[in-house]
Amino acid sequence: MANRTDPMARNIRGTNPQNLVEKIVRTKINSTIYWKEQCFGLTAETLVDKAMEVDHLGGTFGGNRKPTPFICLVLKMLQIQPDKDIVVEFIKNEDYKYVRILGAFYLRLTGTDVDVYRYLEPLYNDYRKLRLRLSDGNFTLTHVDEVIDQLLTKDYSCDIALPRIKKRWTLEALGSLEPRRSALEDDFEEEEEKDEEDQLANDADENENDYYRGRSPTRERDRDKKRDSHRYRDRDYDRDRDYDRDRDYDRDRYYERDRDYDKDRGRGRDRDRERDRERDRYRVREERDRDREGRERDRRDWERGRRRSHSRSRSRSRDRKDYDGDERRKRHGRSSASPRRRGESLGDVVMRDEPRKKKEKKEKKEKRDDGTDHPDPEIAEANRLRASLGLKPLNV
Repeated sequence: MANRTDPMARNIRGTNPQNLVEKIVRTKINSTIYWKEQCFGLTAETLVDKAMEVDHLGGTFGGNRKPTPFICLVLKMLQIQPDKDIVVEFIKNEDYKYVRILGAFYLRLTGTDVDVYRYLEPLYNDYRKLRLRLSDGNFTLTHVDEVIDQLLTKDYSCDIALPRIKKRWTLEALGSLEPRRSALEDDFEEEEEKDEEDQLANDADENENDYYRGRSPTRERDRDKKRDSHRYRDRDYDRDRDYDRDRDYDRDRYYERDRDYDKDRGRGRDRDRERDRERDRYRVREERDRDREGRERDRRDWERGRRRSHSRSRSRSRDRKDYDGDERRKRHGRSSASPRRRGESLGDVVMRDEPRKKKEKKEKKEKRDDGTDHPDPEIAEANRLRASLGLKPLNV
């Protein structure tokens, strides 16, 4: 029951007010002795006494992340949800600075955007020192205006995620807020007015002194001398300037002539270099053409000699075949004439020799079809190779 939110409390930003503190931090706060002993049974009236006893601010610290009394009181305010007037009185309290920071922190968590800027921005003028406990347990020094700036510009403070609020210029554009006026602006305006009055007084004194000073004869004489000296000095300056200009012009012409000469000489060197490069390219091209012609001539001679040797070897083989065939026919005609069988006539012998002649004729035709008897020895050799591979002969 001690950790539950007041039943009369309203939701903040659509959720339970205690949910504005992360659950792990809320669990650590509920398990501390300070929460159980000092914060039990507090109301909006008695909360002020506990807030005046706070001597530092901070979130959680140490290795086990122990919460500070400041963050425990923030959670207690979220639990009981005091009225807005009480929170505003906390913020306006000038005697107890930690009470003021406690009210500002609670308003930053639960207040509207306009209320946050309206009640927290005046605290920029509070420069009192505060003790801040760091996460490692050590203390450091800060100020009220620094804490307020952190609440208005940062997303986290005292280990609690701050709700998002609109930027100030957005609210000014919507007409919800008036432009911020600095407390030092009046002092600046007074200083500016004082400076303007002093400037006017000094200008008036200078004009009066110039009036009386201008009517003195000695002043007139001195002014004329000064004017003459200025005139002579200007004339000398003009003469020196003309001399310097002429000297610069001559020097520029000299340098320009030298540049033109160097440019022409460089252009001539570029032409010679290009001519030598072109001559080298032409020589390389001639050598390449000469080498190509020599290779072509060697290849033609080699092919001519190959064809000649082929034709010579083929003619020799053809002569040998013709000679062997004639000898075989002569011997066959003399001794291998197949005798007639008994009772066979000449017609029977002719009919018996017909299949053999057809077979020979067919073999000749096949030989002629495979292209091996081509007159060109190269084509005949290629057809013989293709026939061994089972390919069609060349039709040439």
